[in-house]
Amino acid sequence: MIAPDHCVVDATYGRGGHSRALLERLGSTGRLVVMDQDPEAIAHARSTLGDDQRVLIWDGNFAELDRMADELGITGQINAMLMDVGVSSPQLDTPGRGFSFRDDGPLDMRMNPGSGESAAEWLARAEEAEIARVIFEYGEDRHARRIARSIVMARADEPIERTAQLASIVARSSGSTPADRHPATRTFQAIRIHINDELGALESALAKAIDVLASEGRLAVISFHSLEDRRVKQAFRALCQAPPASRRMPVAPDFEPSARMIGKVIRPDRDEVKSNPRARSSRLRVIEKLAEVAA
Repeated sequence: MIAPDHCVVDATYGRGGHSRALLERLGSTGRLVVMDQDPEAIAHARSTLGDDQRVLIWDGNFAELDRMADELGITGQINAMLMDVGVSSPQLDTPGRGFSFRDDGPLDMRMNPGSGESAAEWLARAEEAEIARVIFEYGEDRHARRIARSIVMARADEPIERTAQLASIVARSSGSTPADRHPATRTFQAIRIHINDELGALESALAKAIDVLASEGRLAVISFHSLEDRRVKQAFRALCQAPPASRRMPVAPDFEPSARMIGKVIRPDRDEVKSNPRARSSRLRVIEKLAEVAA
């Protein structure tokens, strides 16, 4: 539960839906820190929440949780933290960001357009084997090699710089897909995850979160596909449960849990999915830092 005087972190601001809900629970002495690596999200936070004296806005990736907490002087004082992992609806719905194949736009896909290389730049230089690996590992697409080969052949004729180009190339080279899923869905997901190092950032954030939480502080993570959820489960299990016994190790190593699970995984109900179809695959998991860890 969030008390009026708590210090809370929304580590993935997006367009502030969660932040506004959290602020409703905080009183005049409470604090809300909002984080995001997307400049557009930070600009939105400043324009809508900048006048609220309870709000601190931090421009950066949630993989930098430790630096954020140190700079703001709140290490060990955060009572609750929320991570809503992956791409946000505004990013998907803005063709100019290049995340979606449904509307043509520049093939960018960077959550922070001012940092790193775009998807178009990566596809222009990556070897066929690397493209295939990314699509297979992050898109879990069994047609990865065929799609990668088609991409390399297509770029030999002209640069692949638009989302519609890439979607068309993938659609022509993919096998059959479910009727409710575009053939390019997995490829776009895979390239986006790779370009933004999303899984690496998530793993870093999960590793650092327990250290910045207060005693009995809670971490809630919403994930949307198996790659993310698997890492959340593994990180939470490592904090809460002793590793399984091994026949090669007759004496189990000492283990002191630093957190406990709060309930089971929460999935959206039918009404929520009806009102917000994008919530269909979401999973919410929560842990609480043990008091002994902070002592």
